[in-house]
Amino acid sequence: MVSKGLLVRLQAQSGKKEEVEQFLKSALALVEAEPATIAWYAVHFGGAEYGIFDVFPDDAGREAHLTGPVAKALMEESAALFAQPPQIEKLDVLAHKLPESPIVVADTKALLLTFEPKAGHEGQVRQFLHDAQAWVEEEPDTTAWFAIQLNDGKCGIFDSFPDQDGRLKHLTGRVARELAVHAFSLLGGLPDPELLDVLAEKL
Repeated sequence: MVSKGLLVRLQAQSGKKEEVEQFLKSALALVEAEPATIAWYAVHFGGAEYGIFDVFPDDAGREAHLTGPVAKALMEESAALFAQPPQIEKLDVLAHKLPESPIVVADTKALLLTFEPKAGHEGQVRQFLHDAQAWVEEEPDTTAWFAIQLNDGKCGIFDSFPDQDGRLKHLTGRVARELAVHAFSLLGGLPDPELLDVLAEKL
């Protein structure tokens, strides 16, 4: 069971992309030693933008991570690797799918979708995301899936896939179709997905 998460955005300094990628990959060993970090992803958004998405069972697990060795290393390397301080956003996990057994093939692709509910429709959007969990459970190529709510009131989805084909199946699957049907009534427009590459993961 997970209920809390973090979304961290990182902007690599000019010429430091390879070093940032190596740093993020090296952090996996530290995260593996954190029992309350249920899932952790190091991702590349594109260009010089990188990030981390991770989830925890509760506030205590999240705080343990925020005061742990990964966060410490991130702050120590910040001035040398990043063009600006890491943007760390706390979030709530509304619903999720996790693999039932250890994964055999590591994920290489991910998807981040964020959207702002129309005023007065916040509860309906949260209910939609809860309902979407059952649809995602029927997608064998969606390794993990998280419906999230950010501190600014926006909601969203983060999910991961073994390859581009798996991500494409999800993008043309029921969740995407239902989201398109309700986009203008609940959200005010179609959200724009961010297509991510997975550099390292703990699941």
